[in-house]
Amino acid sequence: MSTKADAVSTWESLFRAQVSVMRALASEFPTGEISFNEYDVLFTLSQQPDRSLRLRDLNKHVLLTQPSVSRLIDRLLARDYVAKCPEPTDGRGTIIRLTDAGFEIFRRVAVDHMASITKRVGGALSPAEMAQLAALSNKLRDYAE
Repeated sequence: MSTKADAVSTWESLFRAQVSVMRALASEFPTGEISFNEYDVLFTLSQQPDRSLRLRDLNKHVLLTQPSVSRLIDRLLARDYVAKCPEPTDGRGTIIRLTDAGFEIFRRVAVDHMASITKRVGGALSPAEMAQLAALSNKLRDYAE
């Protein structure tokens, strides 16, 4: 069993590492066509079955607050990167679907972004360390949910 001091120290280390890496990735992000937050939404949708997700579920996956996600979705909708569709089983729900144009822009930006991630994460950690970090991060996330 860990002590309070161990848990707090571990959290501080994890949090500060995450912030440092995110700042570096944001500064290196290929910002020509979409923002870092728009990429996050397009990435999340690209990982879903049929590249679609209920708006309320999308809010759970991205790092923005719900009002910010709604405004961001409206901007992506205006550029035809996403489409809004009614939820077939619940008239109150909205499905956000990644369009072909949205998937194409996501893929173009992802190539450069993945290179930056590889440099920042893969340059600091061995393959075994990356696997261990992923397993520990998933364990923490699963416990929090």
